[in-house]
Amino acid sequence: MRNLPNGLAAHLASGATSLCHCWRVIRRDGIVLGFTDHDVDVTASGTLCVARSGVEGAQAETALGFAVGGSEIAGALISQMLDEADLANGVYDGASVEVWLVNWQDPSQNLLLDMGTIGQITRSEFAFTAEVRTLAHEFDQERGRYFQAGCNADLGDARCKANLTSPTFIANDVVSATDGRIYLGAGLAGYVSDWFTGGELTFLSGANQGAPFIVKQHSIMGNLAAITLWQPTARPILPGDNFQISAGCDKFFATCENKFANGVNFRGFPHMPGNDQILSFPNQADLAMDGGSLFR
Repeated sequence: MRNLPNGLAAHLASGATSLCHCWRVIRRDGIVLGFTDHDVDVTASGTLCVARSGVEGAQAETALGFAVGGSEIAGALISQMLDEADLANGVYDGASVEVWLVNWQDPSQNLLLDMGTIGQITRSEFAFTAEVRTLAHEFDQERGRYFQAGCNADLGDARCKANLTSPTFIANDVVSATDGRIYLGAGLAGYVSDWFTGGELTFLSGANQGAPFIVKQHSIMGNLAAITLWQPTARPILPGDNFQISAGCDKFFATCENKFANGVNFRGFPHMPGNDQILSFPNQADLAMDGGSLFR
């Protein structure tokens, strides 16, 4: 049962209320933004929640047990704090959201209704809808290890231990860009094709600063390197924009051993028998079926 503050409880019991909803959005970079569906600015939990931001609450769902509930925030892209390019670049992905009920005549009378995390965001030309998942969605995340041939660690994390301060992780300048997808960096020409395929590119300067992108393909074009991204950038890329890029890893043991010299930290099971081995049958002509080691 939720305990109401005495002042808010008395206000609700008065029969005539002056209530509004406020949302505090805490982005992963630490920036906190506030929005309200009231027509004037309101302060909630120490954050100024801006009115006329085009934001309002949509549907909300709750469930018993560990079922994942959630709600939605819908609005128009008219606030100076809500930029379509930021939404496209993933600035708000994984941000925390607090939903407050506030007496706008006396903001000290407030109640935290719910907390969640921003999930899927859909955008149209002038509006957006953001899914707010409850904390129960954490129970849907994979935990522990799985028996699989490929590695389940992220390149460079504490389990992988690959040294990304080596030449596999560098910074360079954009020479040119085509259709917001291909970037040419002169300093990458020393790497063989596909060295960065599957890696991550993050802009360090320019209009897309801080936005991460997955590399679709890395190829060599004369003295330059061509980088194609899986998704186009939300803002234009200009010559001189600085970025950092990490080598790609396809999670195979051979790549871990030969490309990163990191086979000792491989977090998969490369010697698991595949479907062909499982479906095979004894054959006297096949030396691999003599009961000995499959890897001698």
